[in-house]
Amino acid sequence: MTAADTLPETGQPGSGRWAPGEHILWRYRGNGSGAADRVHICRPVTVVHDGPDHHGRDLLAVWMAPGTECVRPVIDDGTPLHKEPLETRYTKPRRAARSRWFGAGVLKLARPGEPWSVWLFWERGWRFKNWYVNLEEPLTRWPGGVDSEDHFLDIAVYPDRSWQWRDEDEFEQARRTGLMDEATALKVLRAGEQAVTAIRAWGSPFTDSWQHWRPDPNWSTPRLPHDWDQVPARPRA
Repeated sequence: MTAADTLPETGQPGSGRWAPGEHILWRYRGNGSGAADRVHICRPVTVVHDGPDHHGRDLLAVWMAPGTECVRPVIDDGTPLHKEPLETRYTKPRRAARSRWFGAGVLKLARPGEPWSVWLFWERGWRFKNWYVNLEEPLTRWPGGVDSEDHFLDIAVYPDRSWQWRDEDEFEQARRTGLMDEATALKVLRAGEQAVTAIRAWGSPFTDSWQHWRPDPNWSTPRLPHDWDQVPARPRA
């Protein structure tokens, strides 16, 4: 039995939830005051679950299939961000580029209001590799998917319950270049400590058997729509 086998049905008519197998977009807005309303990362995904889990807590789980066409930011000359020196990575002009997701697929888990999502990675042949806690703004839902803003700092979590901070250098560089003000940076650090507390407690989602989940073989890979960057009206506070 896998995690999905024990979850209640979701996506019923009139529920405001997405049904398993529906295609939505998982997007990130740019960082900094000049890019906060522009989407610069877009990943078409398939809904696995959207509703209460077996803990009675709302959970959105989505699957990004291998080879999915996505949008990611690159330097204007086409250089991938991870190959650009850190000192200029966040200051050089960028543009959006289409690319295929390389490697095995990714399962993403997110709860309403939590300042992170948890991603599961596998090696080829479904050999589980690790969980990845991606620190970010809590997801905002809209009819076609969910939006957030990445907060640079992440945590890798391994099956032996060890963990390590990731991308600390990018987080500090984002602070230095003004992509993140000090108030936001402190909020991210607090969220990171909360995530570490959850990891040390070793509860959900690490004990929910999601690493044994497998996608429905009848699912098709979602397509990237032409209007992937259309930004819906943002909710008022």
